[in-house]
Amino acid sequence: MTPKKQLTALVTVTLGGTATFASLCIWNGNESFFSDYVMPFTRRLDPETSHKLAVFAMKHCLIKKQVKPDPESIATRLWGMHFSNPIGLAAGFDKQAEAMQGLHRTGFGFVEIGSVTPEPQDGNKKPRVFRLDEDKAIINRYGFNSEGHEAVYSRVKMEGEKQERAVIGVNLGKNKLSAMEDVGDYVDGVKKFGAIADYLVINVSSPNTAGLRRLQQKNELENLISCVLEARNNLGVTKLPPLLLKIAPDLNEEERKDIANVILKEHCRVDGIIVCNTTTSRPSDLKSEFKDQTGGLSGQPLKDISTRCIGDFYRLTGGQIPIIGVGGVATGQDAFEKILAGASLVQLYTSFAFQGPPIVRRIKRELDEILRSKGYKNISEAIGKSALSS
Repeated sequence: MTPKKQLTALVTVTLGGTATFASLCIWNGNESFFSDYVMPFTRRLDPETSHKLAVFAMKHCLIKKQVKPDPESIATRLWGMHFSNPIGLAAGFDKQAEAMQGLHRTGFGFVEIGSVTPEPQDGNKKPRVFRLDEDKAIINRYGFNSEGHEAVYSRVKMEGEKQERAVIGVNLGKNKLSAMEDVGDYVDGVKKFGAIADYLVINVSSPNTAGLRRLQQKNELENLISCVLEARNNLGVTKLPPLLLKIAPDLNEEERKDIANVILKEHCRVDGIIVCNTTTSRPSDLKSEFKDQTGGLSGQPLKDISTRCIGDFYRLTGGQIPIIGVGGVATGQDAFEKILAGASLVQLYTSFAFQGPPIVRRIKRELDEILRSKGYKNISEAIGKSALSS
């Protein structure tokens, strides 16, 4: 073999070996490899391109399925459903319901897809998502980019028919051309997905659709919920899907009281609330050059705001309405604090975008260790403990 051929063979073997090693590390969800190589690479990409790449990876199940069962300490039962663990993926990642199986394999206890609008719409103009690396945060102004009910319905239905799948929630949004006071988009969503979703979410808290948050005001909210509940109750299915309301963090004390009073009324009694969506506020200590971009801020800066909001709603509702806590969860301790504040389940989004699939297993492991160290046999024993003592 000539020296040139020897060199070619050496390079081929080296590159092949490197590619094989990298593929195995990704397949196995190696935390160090993701931290040192995969995530730094994705941060070199445009944030929306990085998002699409992550969805592609999950869609094609490029991560090995978690085989080890979740600890009993973090298993829970809610709305008549078993959750192997309380860690879910928030809406906004898998907007078009393309990657549910891959996300389930990653270890999430439940996956919320959407937001889904009745008619397809492109959302806001690009660029519309910004990564604030120094702040471990994201600002997005996607604006409910959705392929519409029909396209998403077929995927959710197909996933729901699989023997092994995640608990699936469908987050419902409004088309931007629909009149804000018209509740029809949400009613249509309930009718479309009510028979196939494990739970439904009424999203009136996105800051990226003009006027949407006005639906959180007392009178508008009461009308919306009563209409949507009527549609849900008349679905004619054996098991009615739980109906949840997703709220904003940017509510004053009076607005929070109004919402709590509405959802405690018999004809407006939702099955749960998701606390909370992204914030339009900007903490003064943000460092990133993108800090002043318009849109909703998520991630680390939202953590304490969200936890306080969870505690407020747990107290205002007397713990009668289950809460899914979301906002700045990146560790088992973060999840535990949300549970202590009153959350029955917890969701991730930004930390998943920053740290990749290994974060799911790590948070579950850390949460189990914390529960045992605090003397809790199950997460259900810890729900609302700090809210009740404050």
